[in-house]
Amino acid sequence: MHESPLLSPVEAPAARLLNGNGRAPALLVCEHASRFIPDALNGLGLDAAAARSHAAWDIGALDLSVELMGALDAPLVHSRISRLVYDCNRPPAAHDAIPPKSEIYPVPGNADLTGGQKAQRVRDVYEPFRALLSQTLDARPVPPVVITIHSFTPVYKGQARPVELGILHDSDDRAAQILLRQAQGSGLKSALNEPYSATDGVTHTLREHAISRGLANVMIEVRNDLIDTPAGVNRIAGLLAPMLQTMINELDPQEARP
Repeated sequence: MHESPLLSPVEAPAARLLNGNGRAPALLVCEHASRFIPDALNGLGLDAAAARSHAAWDIGALDLSVELMGALDAPLVHSRISRLVYDCNRPPAAHDAIPPKSEIYPVPGNADLTGGQKAQRVRDVYEPFRALLSQTLDARPVPPVVITIHSFTPVYKGQARPVELGILHDSDDRAAQILLRQAQGSGLKSALNEPYSATDGVTHTLREHAISRGLANVMIEVRNDLIDTPAGVNRIAGLLAPMLQTMINELDPQEARP
């Protein structure tokens, strides 16, 4: 017997495309855009503080992505489901794709899941996101630069993070190196592969969708205290948009790597 969908018709879809006809040779992706948990999961057993916290989503990341979408005229693909339900920036085999704990917060609704329950999360959250992103990339008239947008906490496991803008890459650093050069004059404390790097397993989207197609790509991490208000989002978008535009211009959109 086939399990009923995790998302009700009112809650679906699991992922959305915005500005699909955007003209820029770029595609924005926001995997951790939402803290929404489907009703069927009873809030995953989280208390109110955990459900609102950065553990459930990347605070400010969707708002920043939407601002950049408009500034660059680029399409944006984003998840509509909390990463605590399924982290769309992780493959199904990853131990933290459905995390039983996120930093300081236990996630009771992710403990002791059956194989069928895990498969349901993959089927109803990850696969629709993956399919929409793949379809969008394949439909672009020019090979796009893939730009994923994330945010991170100012303090993690008791350690302060002075970096404000992290620029991450996997095996292809073309876009990251250009963006790092642009960031030097931005006034933001910027660093390459901080506060995470590919060794932390955070570049799944880049590997699965961009590197596999030979597309230039970069992952952006912004400290979330800089984008947790509309004014902050506006300021950071204003700094990032021209940097990203220069990066896009410098990359030859026809130059996809095999």
